[in-house]
Amino acid sequence: MTSWLLGTSILLIHLLGIVSAIMALMSSRTSQGAVAWIISLLTFPYVALPAYWFFGRPRFYGYVSARGQRDTVLRRVLVHYRANVQPYVAPSTNADIQAVEQLAMMPLTHGNQATLLIDGPATFESLFDGIDRAEKYVLVQFFIVRDDALGQCLKHHLQCAARRGVRVYFLYDEVGSRKLADSYLNDLISDGVAVSAFRSSRGFKHRFQLNFRNHRKITVIDGKEGWIGGFNIGVEYLGENPRHGPWRDTHLKLAGPSVLGLQEAFWEDWHWATDEVISLNWMADTSSSATDHHVVIVPSGPADRQDTASLLVQQVIHSAKQRLWVTSPYFVPDQGVQDALRLAAMRGVDVRVMIPERPDHLLVFLSAFSFLPDMLRAGVKIYRYLPGFLHQKVMLVDNEAATVGTVNLDNRSFRLNFEITAFIPSRDFATCVEAMLEKDFAHCRRVTIDEINQRPVWMKVVSRAAYLMAPVQ
Repeated sequence: MTSWLLGTSILLIHLLGIVSAIMALMSSRTSQGAVAWIISLLTFPYVALPAYWFFGRPRFYGYVSARGQRDTVLRRVLVHYRANVQPYVAPSTNADIQAVEQLAMMPLTHGNQATLLIDGPATFESLFDGIDRAEKYVLVQFFIVRDDALGQCLKHHLQCAARRGVRVYFLYDEVGSRKLADSYLNDLISDGVAVSAFRSSRGFKHRFQLNFRNHRKITVIDGKEGWIGGFNIGVEYLGENPRHGPWRDTHLKLAGPSVLGLQEAFWEDWHWATDEVISLNWMADTSSSATDHHVVIVPSGPADRQDTASLLVQQVIHSAKQRLWVTSPYFVPDQGVQDALRLAAMRGVDVRVMIPERPDHLLVFLSAFSFLPDMLRAGVKIYRYLPGFLHQKVMLVDNEAATVGTVNLDNRSFRLNFEITAFIPSRDFATCVEAMLEKDFAHCRRVTIDEINQRPVWMKVVSRAAYLMAPVQ
């Protein structure tokens, strides 16, 4: 009897391995991922089966996007919002901008003011002042929230807003903020703040969606002002963690119709987390916009039918004619982005990539060494930022456009995380980004091919092994 049960169990595991291998064949986003899962599931099903079901899910299921659905409550509200924003849509004959609009499924709007916020003090002063000005509602979403001095400061401003009758919605990622104390959340709730985690694995049906994250950082005030960028909530983002040293990051404040794009992304995320469709202001506002920046808001994530973030980065690279400057704390791009960067350098574009000198994720740091030689040989210039930890996610294209957002140049941002980016085709804004990055490059050292080639053999092997794990880093 025991041997019969053992034999049946072994047969069942192998059958499940075969079924899962077929699923991986039909659904994996990349051929490399499909091959890796198929070989593992057929050869080592005892180990590969649980790994596949927890980490191999290619899509985030159950998430309803108003931009991609019909005949839903979200969709009906979205139709009303799009009608209100139509007078501020800026029709463009530029094919590069049109491609970004199609990826975003959001329009290019004019009448916006985009203000760079460089480093923590400027960012959090602006953010907290905005919360204090709120009259109707505050939407706050972060990947990481810590119960430290900065976290307490955020809580205080949110509580004060709620006490004066402002509706406050607070959304955090359950993995990124896993150390956030219940007492912190309870304090907010007791003052009337609506609180929710973004639970990737919400409900029995979606119990295996553990490898996805909501990496967005969004704040919206009354549908009129909004903030996005690289900052989370924790004192390390003010440079107060000795392990990282000074923290270099960039955030963005928006005013005008583009804020409704940020609001829509939060609105969809809140709906996933709570099943609520919250009532918000969808009338575009230009009263506080002193300039006329054109902006497209590009939400991206694993619920998309295509790899929006990766395609956005590739589109930006292909559109560059003279200059492409990129900053990212995690640089392990997929093959499409690697090829696009090399081709841009080969056609004479000044391609610069700025990454940290000090890593905070060892696997990501090691992975880069496996493909950097090909980048350098093609003419891509790699710079390492020296003073502290570089965390900003910025791209500059020629003198014409720039992006600020949450997307890192790695597989997690491209395929596993919910992210958001502001694409701003404005010369004035591009000039501001250029001045900011020029100062950053002055604090970098340029990586040479000799430096990479002189690594010991063991490090080359470890780097290559680390790179093989890039799809789940």
